[in-house]
Amino acid sequence: MPAKDTGTEQLIKATAKRIFFAEGKLHATTQDIANAAGVNRAALHYYFRTRDQLVAVVFNESMRELSERLGTVMASDQSFKEKVRELIAVFMKEMTAYPYQETFLVTEINTSGMDLVKGINEVPVNAFLDEVETEMNTGNIEKMPPRHFLMNLFSLLSYPVIMSPIYRQFFKMSQEDFAQLLAEREQLIYQHIFK
Repeated sequence: MPAKDTGTEQLIKATAKRIFFAEGKLHATTQDIANAAGVNRAALHYYFRTRDQLVAVVFNESMRELSERLGTVMASDQSFKEKVRELIAVFMKEMTAYPYQETFLVTEINTSGMDLVKGINEVPVNAFLDEVETEMNTGNIEKMPPRHFLMNLFSLLSYPVIMSPIYRQFFKMSQEDFAQLLAEREQLIYQHIFK
C-alpha cells in the first residue's frame, strides 16, 4: 500500500477547519470540503472515511492546539495580571480567526457526545485556579469560587463573538465596525477583572 500524502491530508484538514470554524458552515458535506480543497471526494475519503471522522480529527486538533496555547500561558512564570492579559489576547485572537469554533463545539458535542473533548490537559488549569484563589484571598480580584472566575472570563470573551450576527443587526454595524468593537473588549475585560 502506498504511503499517504500528508500534504493533501493537511490541506483537507485546513480547509475543513476554515469552512467549519471561520465560515460557519457547520453542516458542510464532504463534497463541499473536497470542492473547497480542490480534491475529489474519493481523495478526501482516502484520508477520512466519514465526515464524522474528519470532524473529530479537525475538532480534536484545534482544541488541543488552543488548550496548549492557553495552558502555556497559565503555566508561565508571568505575574497573575500578565497571565490574564495574555489569556485574553490568545483567546480573542482564536475567536477572531475562528468565530464559529465554539458554536461548532457545542453542536458536535450534542451530536457526537463528550468523546470529542477528551484528552485536554487539566494540570495548567488546576494550577491557574489555585493562583486565582490566591489572588482572591489577597484581595486583588473579587472573591468567588475560582471556577466561576474562569467561566466568567471565557464567557466575557466568547459570548459577543458567538452572538455577533445578532449584535451586528441590533447595533446596525458592519462586519468591520463590529470587529473594532470586539478588539476594544480586550482592554475592557481586563479592566473589569482588576477594577
